[in-house]
Amino acid sequence: MLTTTPSPPPTSDLAIPHAEGVSNDEFRAAMSRLAAGVVLVTAHDPDDGPRGEDVGMTATAFMSVSLDPPLVLVSLRNGSRMDDLLAEVPVWAVSVLSEQQRHIAGRFAMKGRVSDRLLFADVPTVRGEESGAPLLAGALATLECRTENRVVAGDHTLVVARVLTAKVPTATEDNPLTYFRGKYRRLG
Repeated sequence: MLTTTPSPPPTSDLAIPHAEGVSNDEFRAAMSRLAAGVVLVTAHDPDDGPRGEDVGMTATAFMSVSLDPPLVLVSLRNGSRMDDLLAEVPVWAVSVLSEQQRHIAGRFAMKGRVSDRLLFADVPTVRGEESGAPLLAGALATLECRTENRVVAGDHTLVVARVLTAKVPTATEDNPLTYFRGKYRRLG
């Protein structure tokens, strides 16, 4: 007798119940105990206005995936501006933030903002050679990436990308900005 497994729900169906006994608050509290680095993900939207617009988003769910080839992963909330943009624009950038860039992390983490143009107004950046996206001056490291795969996972999309450029400033003594228990923290 041939048995079939039921078809999985469509990827757009995000109403998947939690495992028995795990509430949103419990899960959030447990995961807040995992310290994470903080990055600014940026991309250039060529279709927004006559010269396009730069878009940025603070992320703590960013990691190295592979050395050969060099791959990274970022997790984006489904339907966010960055998720929608990276579905259209294949190249983008990441700036690894230092403790001194805490204000930038907070600025780009704001929900309901009207324009990213205002957020970039007084932030020193250089334009990435491969991506055309802004890279933060003073960042601990910068990477330019090209999306290779997108995987819907619950209410987020995991974007796996090939690293096209990776740069580290020559002389920096700055510590990384970290996120722990729902707040930006100092490492030491």
